[in-house]
Amino acid sequence: MLKALDYIDRSARVPENFAAQASDYTYCFYSIAATARDPELRAAAARLAPTYAKRWAETAATVPPNANSDEVSDMVFGWLPASLLGESDARIKPELARAAARFTAIDLLLFDPAKEPPPSDIPEDCRYDFTSNPRGETVCRKCGRPLRIRSKYDVWMDALITTYTGDRYGIQLGASYKDVLQWMPTMRPYLKLSQTGYRNFIDTLYALTHVVYTLNDYGKYRLPRGLLPQEFAYLKENLGQAIALHDPETMGEFLDALKGLGLNESDEVIRKGVTYLLDTQRPDGTWSDPKQKDTYTLYHSAWTAIDGLKDCCWQGEDLSFPQVRPLLDSMQLAALKRNKPQ
Repeated sequence: MLKALDYIDRSARVPENFAAQASDYTYCFYSIAATARDPELRAAAARLAPTYAKRWAETAATVPPNANSDEVSDMVFGWLPASLLGESDARIKPELARAAARFTAIDLLLFDPAKEPPPSDIPEDCRYDFTSNPRGETVCRKCGRPLRIRSKYDVWMDALITTYTGDRYGIQLGASYKDVLQWMPTMRPYLKLSQTGYRNFIDTLYALTHVVYTLNDYGKYRLPRGLLPQEFAYLKENLGQAIALHDPETMGEFLDALKGLGLNESDEVIRKGVTYLLDTQRPDGTWSDPKQKDTYTLYHSAWTAIDGLKDCCWQGEDLSFPQVRPLLDSMQLAALKRNKPQ
């Protein structure tokens, strides 16, 4: 874990890397420092985190006059950990709130979760000319080539992260976290790899790990047992797929989420995943394919693996937003009624 953390630090020290992923690096160091139980790992992350929070504060001191919705969301995502690490946001936070208020839910989330569930007709940016196309388009308006359509799980995951971040920081980003979470019943049942395509399967996994992350404040709390039975069962049942697919990055999130749902090293599924990560780390501290050149993939695989391997210093059993507990309870009650034999 220390070797992986050192790799992330070396990656973040490269100016162009930090410029491209500054908010994510800042959150990474903050999160490990805030949740790691191991004293040496926690201390190492705690030494690094203030340095990167300061760098973030210096580079994100003002909101650009023509900042778009993605840029505003990213600034909120970076200022959340930076402020928790002691950087003053007294001036920038009101400025960010005014900037965020210029955008609608559709601008920020690509759909309005107060009115509809995550949709399945949002195209990715064109792979050939990077043009952003309107919802429902299947061919690029600029080059005429076919567009890939994002899965509803990918759209849902991004909305969970964005609204969690906004609500946690105190600036609403298009909608509330509760607005997005309410659609969980419509996302069920979750399909296995044998029942769907690879991309949809991976998107489902990441959506569910981020349900856990956004509910347990990214590793601060254990979630109440029985709160997410369908999600827990799906993650536990499919952990072996990350090994079969040779996907250590996903394995890290699997383990982290399952620990947040109550499992520990006494459970065979956790031991199996930990063994896989210990067996597949590369000498440079990462877990990516040796041919991998993408900076984000390289450091993010190291981050998720740390999270999967580390023990958390849990702050009890709780939720990031206790006010969503009645919603979750009502979802479970409705599921039980639907499945009750007649």
